[in-house]
Amino acid sequence: MRGYSVLKKRSDFLAANRGKRYATPGFVLLVKDRQDESAEIRLGITITKKVGNAVIRNRMRRRFRALAQEMLAGKGKPGADHILIGRDSGIERDFGELRADMVKALGKLCQNLSADSAEPRPNDKRPATGSGRR
Repeated sequence: MRGYSVLKKRSDFLAANRGKRYATPGFVLLVKDRQDESAEIRLGITITKKVGNAVIRNRMRRRFRALAQEMLAGKGKPGADHILIGRDSGIERDFGELRADMVKALGKLCQNLSADSAEPRPNDKRPATGSGRR
């Protein structure tokens, strides 16, 4: 059984994009506190076509889901959205290395995540609302 729910709406992904980020060779992890009463951990996975064809992207998605199922329940931030963005080397990277990267990323982001993470980044030129493509 997994210890998280899945993000599906574009607006949730856009909101999480304003959170803290940590880049590793295999993925980029975004964590954004939701500022609501729910302690539920939510996960979103995104992998662009730049990474590879559908078979490669789906394999990477399966690896990320297995990684999240193993790591998020114990090390994730309750009440926060976690987004995994796949990178080119994520498919070739050993699962043990991905696990070590995830431990490091979650440790770094979850300890530094505070109420001020709701503030937009200073160089952010995107609108504060989710008024993107339809």
